Amino acid sequence: MSRSQELYRKAKRIIPGGVQLLSKRPEQFAPGQWPAYAVKAKGCEVWDLDGRHYYDMTTNGIGACLLGYADPDVTKAVVDRIENGSMSTLNSPEEVLLAEKLLELHPWAECARFARTGGEICSVAVRIARATTGRDVVAICGYHGWGDWYLAANLGEVDALDGQLLPGLAPAGVPRGLRNTALTFRHNDTEGFDRIISEYGDRLACVIMEPLRHRLPDEGFLEHVRDEIHRVGGLLIFDEITIGWRLTFGGSHLMLGVEPDLAVFAKALGNGHPIAAVIGTKEAMEGAHISFISSTYWTEGVGFAAALATIKKMEQTRVWEHVAAVGQTVLRDWKEAADRHNVPIIPSTGLPCLATFKFTEHTLAMKTLFTALMLKQGFLGNNAIYPTLAHNEQILALHREALDTVFAEIGAILRKGGIETILEAIGGPVCQSGFARLID
Repeated sequence: MSRSQELYRKAKRIIPGGVQLLSKRPEQFAPGQWPAYAVKAKGCEVWDLDGRHYYDMTTNGIGACLLGYADPDVTKAVVDRIENGSMSTLNSPEEVLLAEKLLELHPWAECARFARTGGEICSVAVRIARATTGRDVVAICGYHGWGDWYLAANLGEVDALDGQLLPGLAPAGVPRGLRNTALTFRHNDTEGFDRIISEYGDRLACVIMEPLRHRLPDEGFLEHVRDEIHRVGGLLIFDEITIGWRLTFGGSHLMLGVEPDLAVFAKALGNGHPIAAVIGTKEAMEGAHISFISSTYWTEGVGFAAALATIKKMEQTRVWEHVAAVGQTVLRDWKEAADRHNVPIIPSTGLPCLATFKFTEHTLAMKTLFTALMLKQGFLGNNAIYPTLAHNEQILALHREALDTVFAEIGAILRKGGIETILEAIGGPVCQSGFARLID
């Protein structure tokens, strides 16, 4: 057993869930084979506890490291802040500079507040909207974290959040009294949204939604949501945590031309250092003055320093253009290698900056097999990639060679037999889909 597997087995005994983030569970990739821990990460490369080196062709810090791991310019800003003290009785001046920068990039916004994580900042934004409007009910479209306000959508007779990106999110521990305070609708489902407006309009504090994830919204959809929630006296919150900075500089809504009342950012904003922001109009942010929203570590200086350096480098490098080109290359390489070896896959037709593909049959088993074989080639790989600035032509060429080897092996396995042959070739359990409790 590798050191990584041994440590992870111990972790599952003493840490509920094994890790702190569902998306980092080895069971999501290749159970018993995925290296759970990194001792070093640089660019788009990681080294595990056993000294093995991998190129990361997956989510690269779950989308947090758009510039690549340990970007030198961001690291310098962080080290400078640490050496001068990142926490004291007084506040960090960088928080004012970051607020000014975000408002400069988003002329519609007039105020900003900060936290450290995406889940936190979504909860802050919803609290602000409820305080501003004096209403309780929230309409949801997309994934917005682990908070009670969000998981309350699954307190009904059916799991409303199933199909909203992550199925199986149990609301255990969420107060039953929150039932019917969170209502879901699907992206581009105008009729579903209108039903919520019709039934709950005068009780809606806000709509919180991702403007897009893998595909652009239908023409007029976002405008309709904005106009209707405003008509009934609620606010519109755009969640830019995943797509923000990746599709275009500053956030996808700037490209789409639809201004919200509030917008939230995290992940790529600090390039791996904890920082999150909510910005909004003065009127929408009024609730932040009257509701108690306060936390000690929201004042710590590293996140602000990291964000300022990250924004500067994203703009200088036009990173959104680079990751779109990388994603397009990877989509082509997946398809060409699979076609060469008669492995049926369906590449996504959506945004290259969040490129994905699907196997057409035995989906989870094939996905696990692909990951297990890519590990042997020295790549963290599955059926999705969040490209970074660190993915260059040399690494893409190495990835292309690995794909040819792996799809050739998969093609040979498929010619030998069906699902039993695939399971045997995996050499371990099949990966999980969505949330499942770990029992060692």
